[in-house]
Amino acid sequence: MNHIQIETSSIMSIAEGMRNGNMTSKNLAEWAIANRRDRGSKLNAYKTWEPKQCLSESEAADAVFLSGIDLGPFQGIPISVKDLYGVKGYPTFAGCSRELPDQWQTEGPVMRSLRKQLAVVSGKTHTVQFAFGALGTNVHWGTPRNPWDDKNHRVPGGSSAGAGVSLWEGSALLALGSDTAGSVRMPASFTGTVGLKTSRGRWSTEGIVPLSTTLDTAGPLTRTVEDAVLAFSVIDPRTSDKAEGFRRNLLQSSASDFHVGICDWYFDSCDPGISEGVKAALDELSESGLKVSSIKCGEIEESLELFKRGGLAAPEFASFINNEMADFRNDLDPNVSARFEKMESIEVRDYMAICRKRLELAISIRETMLGFDAIVGPTIPISPPTLEEVSESKSYHQHNMGAARNTSTVNMLDLCAITIPVCLDKKGMPVGLQIICPLNLDEKALAIALSFEKVLGNARQRIGTPPLCP
Repeated sequence: MNHIQIETSSIMSIAEGMRNGNMTSKNLAEWAIANRRDRGSKLNAYKTWEPKQCLSESEAADAVFLSGIDLGPFQGIPISVKDLYGVKGYPTFAGCSRELPDQWQTEGPVMRSLRKQLAVVSGKTHTVQFAFGALGTNVHWGTPRNPWDDKNHRVPGGSSAGAGVSLWEGSALLALGSDTAGSVRMPASFTGTVGLKTSRGRWSTEGIVPLSTTLDTAGPLTRTVEDAVLAFSVIDPRTSDKAEGFRRNLLQSSASDFHVGICDWYFDSCDPGISEGVKAALDELSESGLKVSSIKCGEIEESLELFKRGGLAAPEFASFINNEMADFRNDLDPNVSARFEKMESIEVRDYMAICRKRLELAISIRETMLGFDAIVGPTIPISPPTLEEVSESKSYHQHNMGAARNTSTVNMLDLCAITIPVCLDKKGMPVGLQIICPLNLDEKALAIALSFEKVLGNARQRIGTPPLCP
């Protein structure tokens, strides 16, 4: 299997290639390292990059193969990990200027599920400091570059800032991120990759530096929906013991099996080319049999208003910094610290009121969605801004809120969602279609996305490749 085939093949096909002798895990690691060498200086996806360790882990995976032991499809597969996760052998900075205490270096269940299969860690990707930001900027370590613009440094989306970039760079085949208001889906949408926001409580967040103990979720970014299904089947505790059957069932789905609701609110105030591109994709899907109807969801707009008031993440983050991470208070990125006084000022009664209202809305939207398999719309209504455009505080906060407008509603309403790339906007930047399903129907979200990918094609087929990653 040559480098071109690795670029275009699914993780499962690559895994099969290792099992039939067409390639080794070391070959994969060398491919990832070469790509990082050729493209990495331009893209800055990683906080910590250890090629020697990557090679060592790949050689260990190959040795286990040679002994006749097959631990699962991720054996020998290079993955990148957001620098909020504890990863053995790698420091955790969480976007800070210095390393976090030892308690944040321990691997949690999500990481352990991939370690059990001897996945190879390619490195730890950049994050917005303490994950508190939608654009992907970091004053301490620099901002990864969105690979879709070879003339301007555009943001990659946050807070899992380096995750989607690492996939196009070719230094990883799976990227682990976390999502509190869209931090998996925003970088996925901005970079033209697939991002899954799992249901709250579905995957453990142990071993991941928290932003909001209520809303945090772990999730993968992948090159295709097919790869996302594979990652979910291995990591998800409810499906990992029946992973092969789970994947087989999802592959049988077609767009005609589903009825989705188009919520006009998600299409409001979109930059040129975004709503038009998403609607065009939905028209193609409708022609292939997808059942489409209009749906009105007042709960969505109300949830955004709660989010603008600070939601739950802001006061919970303020409590975390003022207590467990007090030593890092003076180290905060200006874009984070500028909002800190407002976060601290949220009183307990206001926080409790938001909690109660959020739960009311979450219950209500489940009833609103009855009869629909999902709600669909643009993942992000704005095009990725340039780093220069967000260098001033007021502009930063406007773009930050704009990026999170559509995605934050999913977290606030206890839903799950997946974003898939469907077009390029008028600036030539990727546009995501967000598929939103009720709590704990992650499997349905994946099935719908997979049926859409069969019709529309994956990212390479649909929107091509980024100028900086030809």
